[in-house]
Amino acid sequence: MSEQIEKNNNEKREIPVVTPKVDIMETETIVYLVAEMPGVSEKNVDIDLQGNNLTIRGSTVPDSGQAEPTRSEYYPEKAYERQFTLGNSIDLANISANMKDGILRLTLPKVKEHSPRKIEVKCC
Repeated sequence: MSEQIEKNNNEKREIPVVTPKVDIMETETIVYLVAEMPGVSEKNVDIDLQGNNLTIRGSTVPDSGQAEPTRSEYYPEKAYERQFTLGNSIDLANISANMKDGILRLTLPKVKEHSPRKIEVKCC
């Protein structure tokens, strides 16, 4: 898979789209999603939520108008993309995210009624 980008001089070229490595951790009240996107700054991250589908995208490509940084052949330009289907237990209105040093961290709180609880058994 690849994505076509346009450089400052209107030259178009394709860059590879890769799936970022993701760790998912869960507590009783929150699901944490941690995605590795090396070389991506917070300005080049896009998080899209449509219905229960969460899509994360990021790119190492600099914003248009910026001078292109020097890149070595070991760190080529690339785009990251991954999609998740969220269950009904996630509070979609309160999802938050932060990006630092190429690590995207999403916090997905669970809705209150889906949090685990003890059910008391009563006699007749």
